[in-house]
Amino acid sequence: MKNIPISALIGLFFTSLYFLMAIFAPLLAPYGMAEVVGDVWEPSSSQFLLGTDSIGRDLLSRMIYGGRTTIFIATMATVLSFVTGAVLGFLAAVSGGWVDQVLSRFVDLIMSIPTLIFALVVLSVMPVTIPVLILVMGLLDSTRVYRLARAVAVDITVMDYVEAARLRGEKTAWIIFREILPNALSPLVAEMGLRFIFMVLFVSTLSFLGLGVQPPEADWGGIVKENKEGIVYGIPAALIPAFAIATLAISVNLVADWVLNRTTSLKGGRG
Repeated sequence: MKNIPISALIGLFFTSLYFLMAIFAPLLAPYGMAEVVGDVWEPSSSQFLLGTDSIGRDLLSRMIYGGRTTIFIATMATVLSFVTGAVLGFLAAVSGGWVDQVLSRFVDLIMSIPTLIFALVVLSVMPVTIPVLILVMGLLDSTRVYRLARAVAVDITVMDYVEAARLRGEKTAWIIFREILPNALSPLVAEMGLRFIFMVLFVSTLSFLGLGVQPPEADWGGIVKENKEGIVYGIPAALIPAFAIATLAISVNLVADWVLNRTTSLKGGRG
């Protein structure tokens, strides 16, 4: 703990807090997610700590359940993007030739289209469910992970221990998972935090635009959309989820920066 900077400790604290609230949401939320318990936009009180939303639901309960949904979708989409992007990136680097060219040009094609516009077009013609959101977000973001994984793997494939594995007759899967992956984990783990932040902002944006998590399910972007009219009347209901999104993004970024600073250059051996 002594070697961890204050900024990283703050990031770890708030990140852990949000994740624990997401995991134990049913135990922490005082009311049901869609339960109407009061009048419209009631102020903060002992009964409703954060007040109520635009139709009288407890805002604290909505925030807790919304955080659970937002973090779950962002986490699953990040995992999907890293599994898909890293495996394909490593495969392209190890295989080279036409495999590398086909995968890289396909990724270039996908990346040439703005991610948000691509997602809006796809989601406008598909049923908007949580699995579909995870699939669309994860696959679109896997292009970024592919570029990083390929760049890192290209440097690793010229190392002596990789050449030795090739000379031993090891298969491509062995080289990827036993030789390249262990030595590429540091930059990938650091990048994972940044990708998670992007996923949180991505799903929140989609929900704010009406093509993300659908009511009565809650997520932070959707809560902002539901209560945005209240800002005109000085009601802070829309600012609370916006603040939560910002603090989660900053907290994860502080942790990611700390991990990135601890990342050493590529190892000269399996290490």
